[in-house]
Amino acid sequence: MYAILSDIHGNLYALKSVIEDMKQFNIEGVILLGDIIDYGMQSNEVVECICSRLQEKVVCNIWGNHEQAIFALDFGRFSSQRGRECAKYTASQLSEKTRIYLEKSLIHEGVFEFMIEGKKILVVHGSLEDNYWKAIKPDNVLGDYCQYNIVLSGHSHYMHMFTKFYDVDDSERRNKHAVLFINPGSVGQPRNHNPATQYALMDMKTMAVNFRAVKYDIDEAMSLYKGNVDDFYRIRLKNGV
Repeated sequence: MYAILSDIHGNLYALKSVIEDMKQFNIEGVILLGDIIDYGMQSNEVVECICSRLQEKVVCNIWGNHEQAIFALDFGRFSSQRGRECAKYTASQLSEKTRIYLEKSLIHEGVFEFMIEGKKILVVHGSLEDNYWKAIKPDNVLGDYCQYNIVLSGHSHYMHMFTKFYDVDDSERRNKHAVLFINPGSVGQPRNHNPATQYALMDMKTMAVNFRAVKYDIDEAMSLYKGNVDDFYRIRLKNGV
């Protein structure tokens, strides 16, 4: 069983609830899809938690658009001024230890591919059209994924699972190749109107997927906001938007 986590966004309370929930399963590996930091008030603590409690099982850990923007000091692609200011604040708060981890231990390109159980897996924060900033959606996958068996992506903060069939020359498979697309939703900032922290579990042998939604102490997470960033980021936690 593999745990798939995305968009933790500096929310330590949510991450700890996910880790506790994972204890009831036999977790072989952890796949992190980017945006560990920003929006939440505990980016440093989230990195420390990953290092101390998850790192030995991490299969891959990629940059998301927030890591990329903060390290490049390029905030122009955020969709709002409040987003740009929040990222600048987070950049000012990152410890040296956190910066070293994000720079040395993560895959900067925001995309990675590997094999598990004979299946070719693509991990991308956004999509092949834009690794960081454009998310795969069921009605628009933004790229050609026909060489893969499984595509894991984040960025949108909306969980999804769907299969796309590509035309291939393979009569035994009726000239179709199936690619399974999975987005586990967001650990730290869900936007599907369910404020519970969200992640996914996958059995790579059977390709069975278990989407998890776990309660966490949202009030405590909200209490950490002290006016350093727009209050929008505090309030959205309770609404799951």
